[in-house]
Amino acid sequence: MNAASFKRRLNWYPVFLALGIRIERISDDFLETDVAMGLHWYNRNYVGTQFGGGLYAMTDPFFMLMLMQCLGRDYIVWDQAASIDFVAPGRGRVWARFRLDATEIERIRKEAENGAPLRPVYHVNVTDDDGAIVAKVKKTLYIRKKKPK
Repeated sequence: MNAASFKRRLNWYPVFLALGIRIERISDDFLETDVAMGLHWYNRNYVGTQFGGGLYAMTDPFFMLMLMQCLGRDYIVWDQAASIDFVAPGRGRVWARFRLDATEIERIRKEAENGAPLRPVYHVNVTDDDGAIVAKVKKTLYIRKKKPK
């Protein structure tokens, strides 16, 4: 699937629609993804700031999905663990910008060649329009090359 149709499908995902999460950009090589979420009446918490569950949801699947696209069908890629630290209240539009590089993809391919699982850790910050950090997210993935059939 190409990046444009992948982005279109993700933007119609019901959870993202319900929270006002929008995938703004996916690079053609799937190494970069930009996700935004505006502040609306339906995703505010009791004190009028971004709901923490929405902040996490906007970061949840992207490293996994990007790696699945980059590595291909010969690999199993799962989210294994995550943590989020809320740094400041989100009072408007917030962003998460996910970045991988080609050398990381090649490193994973080499290290997974023997079939042993890898558990790389990735970090992404959720920032506001001014670039101030709203939340810090840590994701641990499980990656393994599939056994030949």
